[in-house]
This record gives sequence, structure tokens and C-alpha cells, in this order.
Amino acid sequence: MAFVPSILIVNDDGITAPGIANLIEAVHDLGKITVVAPDSPQSGMGHAVTIGNTLRLEKVDIFKEYDIEAYQCSGTPVDCVKIAQDVVLEHKPDICLSGINHGSNASINVIYSGTMSAAMEAAINDIPAAGFSLMDFKWEADFSLAKKVARAITQNMLRQRLPENFLLNVNIPRVIKEEFKGIKIARQAMAQWQ
Repeated sequence: MAFVPSILIVNDDGITAPGIANLIEAVHDLGKITVVAPDSPQSGMGHAVTIGNTLRLEKVDIFKEYDIEAYQCSGTPVDCVKIAQDVVLEHKPDICLSGINHGSNASINVIYSGTMSAAMEAAINDIPAAGFSLMDFKWEADFSLAKKVARAITQNMLRQRLPENFLLNVNIPRVIKEEFKGIKIARQAMAQWQ
């Protein structure tokens, strides 16, 4: 029997956001997908966790074209990762993918980003993770290039043994496929938006 990797998908824009639907479409055939995402937008929540309020988790059937389990959670993106590990999944997933976020998560913005905090929570728990962001804030953004990049990176993550606490922050430019020059690995910058 062939090994089927377990892939947890989360986001911060909410379970009905176009970005998460596009991420699922890009990688749905690469493993057993489980989605746990906020029931409403949670952008800018950083690494917040819910304390003092009851968290609600509800199974939903909004990705019917794929054979996946999906849940919406009343908490933050980090809560979604914690609940996925502690309640939804029987075993630790092989990787965690977060996004695809609407807008950039470059530089110091990773500390504010719910997308990146969800991926970081997975990495802290030794689940290799990647957060994907398309540098386009429009709800009707064109995700075709972002899907291609997310699929290629996910395939590479699944092919190799990754180091402990592995985390990628992937920012995809708003360009047409023909203008895309490839993937470049860079150090995290400290620049701030003014």
C-alpha cells in the first residue's frame, strides 16, 4: 500500500475565502487533506489564542468536489492548528499549509499575520509548514500563478525529509505567469511598512 501523506490546511481569511479554495484545488491530489479554518476572517490576529471563550468546531461540506474533511472553527488561525492536532486528527499531519492569503506577508509583517502564525504554530510543533500569500488584496484576485507555486513547493516539501521546526513564508507577486521569474529563497527582512 502506497504512503499517503496527511496535509493540514488552515488560513486566516476564513473558510469561505477564495484563497483557501484555490490552495485546496492546487494540492488536493497530493495527500489526505484536512481543513480546519476560521469561520470568519481573522487577518492580523498574529499568534493570538482564544482564552476565556468557548471554541466551537463544526464540520462543513463546502469543498464537495474533493474527498476531504473540512471544519470551521470560531477561534483564531492558531486555535485552528491546535484544535486540528488535539481534536480532529488522529496523528500529527506530515505538513501544514496556510493560505493562500490575500495580500503580502513579507518582512516583519509575519508577526502580525494570522496566515503565518498558523504555519508557525505547526512548525513549533514540528510539523513542516508553509504560509502562502498572494500580493493582491482583491477578493477576486487571479490565483493561477499562486496555485502553481503552492503546488510546486508542496511537492518539494513532501519529497524530502525536512529539518525540525521547518517554516516557509512564501510571497507570490501579482504578475502574469509569463512574467514570473521563478522562486528565490531569501532571509526574512526586518523592514517595516510606514
